[in-house]
Amino acid sequence: MTGRLVHSGQVLVDLVMRVPALPPPGGDVLATATTMLPGGGFNVVAAAARAGAEVLYAGGHGTGPHGDLVRAALAAEGVTATAPPDPGGDTGVCVTLVDPSGERTFVTGSGVETAPPAGLPATTADDVLYVSGYSLLVPDKAASLVAAAEESSATVLLDPGPLVTDVPDALWGRMLAATGVLSTNAREARLLTGEPTAARAAGALARRLRDDAAVVVRDGAAGCVVVRDGAVEAVPAPVVDAVDTNGAGDAHCGVLAAELLRGTAWSEAVARAGAAAALAVTRYGPATAPTRAELDAFLAGAAAG
Repeated sequence: MTGRLVHSGQVLVDLVMRVPALPPPGGDVLATATTMLPGGGFNVVAAAARAGAEVLYAGGHGTGPHGDLVRAALAAEGVTATAPPDPGGDTGVCVTLVDPSGERTFVTGSGVETAPPAGLPATTADDVLYVSGYSLLVPDKAASLVAAAEESSATVLLDPGPLVTDVPDALWGRMLAATGVLSTNAREARLLTGEPTAARAAGALARRLRDDAAVVVRDGAAGCVVVRDGAVEAVPAPVVDAVDTNGAGDAHCGVLAAELLRGTAWSEAVARAGAAAALAVTRYGPATAPTRAELDAFLAGAAAG
């Protein structure tokens, strides 16, 4: 492995609350468990680092207690923060409500992580540059990241995120033109294309990208659909009992990036990413991607039947 994953997005703090149901308007529910952990972009960088990649976090982090938590967590995963702490404020918080089915709902309060990246390093063709759709919602940060993606020789991995339809069309078009791998969930893919199925949405998205780019549409327990070099492949997901879907897509993206950096063949890379996401949803919390050894053991057990 010669390249690095350079994450340009937002690491913030997740306040995760397990609830019996989402509260009605004006109502209240009592959480059965509450935790505060690093989340957002942290889920991706942790997944990639645990899969064996060298990872740089180029986003912002604050000078308050939330920033302290983020820096400690990055260091524990072996991830290098390339920017100094931002003296202008603290890292933001995302309130995550998880219902009994494992589905999650977010409310995000942004902090200094939304500022244009002060620590974005020069990248090479061996690197993967990760761009989050959340970054494209902040005009100053979006402008700097799109320009960096256009100028970089790295493989740009774009994860649109749930608010992708709020990204201005012109900016979205430029970002797609610079993208080498588009990884999105099925809901986002349907929003972007109007197509009713993951397969049709994946094909429609592939037609918007350059010829050498790939599209991955993640569809939860159904696995994912990959379009690459004009071929469409459905990749099933391992069957597991999900308890918390928070961070599953991030685990998929992080492990996929790590495998591509290793030079793993596409079919195996996507299968490993899907297995990592499946393992992640069997655990509570946002950053629940397995280590490389855990994933190897899981895949060996699945192969043994």
